[in-house]
Amino acid sequence: MPINKSYDSDGETTTPRINFFGRGRPVHAILGGGKVADVLLWRNQKLSATLLFGVTAIWYLFEVVEYNFVTLFCHICITTMLIVFIRSITAEYFGWNPPKIPELISNEDAFREAVSTFHRRLNELLRKFLHIAGGNDPLHFFLVLTSLFIISVIGSIFNFLDLLFVGSLCMETLPYLYARYEKEVEYHASQMTRKASKMYKRFDSRVLNKIPRGPVKEKKRT
Repeated sequence: MPINKSYDSDGETTTPRINFFGRGRPVHAILGGGKVADVLLWRNQKLSATLLFGVTAIWYLFEVVEYNFVTLFCHICITTMLIVFIRSITAEYFGWNPPKIPELISNEDAFREAVSTFHRRLNELLRKFLHIAGGNDPLHFFLVLTSLFIISVIGSIFNFLDLLFVGSLCMETLPYLYARYEKEVEYHASQMTRKASKMYKRFDSRVLNKIPRGPVKEKKRT
């Protein structure tokens, strides 16, 4: 990803300033450039608000009201059937158009686009994970281990439904906030990365380099 070099107070070059995702591409293109990106960046405000309200309502019903899934599903079906029945009778009486399946649900291309975007992002995530786990990037290896440990601690405090709700809430808000305050986020992220790099170099020089290593055996030539 593109970087801008930064300098500390002594004039020495430090960890380069990071521009996330490659700034040759807009955030909308990075998120897939389709309807999914429009929802995450709130370009389709009605759909984004509806999705956020739906996730919040589901979390409230299961976590606060403590609804059972089967009971809730049956109540939703009953309510939907009554609404469709009343709407159909009213449409027939007043000559309105009968109720139809929403385009978002009936449109096959929208589902294919969402699945394709998820599959592509999952493959990219797995490739990066294997690259870091293989020891090719010690700094990010340390950061990933620390992040996973923090997430495991958070997971022991909250239940799965709470984590799922928080994750959905972050997906609905963080991309939009990043796109809006991009420069500020990248500046503070570069400062954190520089500090983490200094800590790792200090740890490497004081601990890792002092670990005795055996002599490297040369391969015999045949």
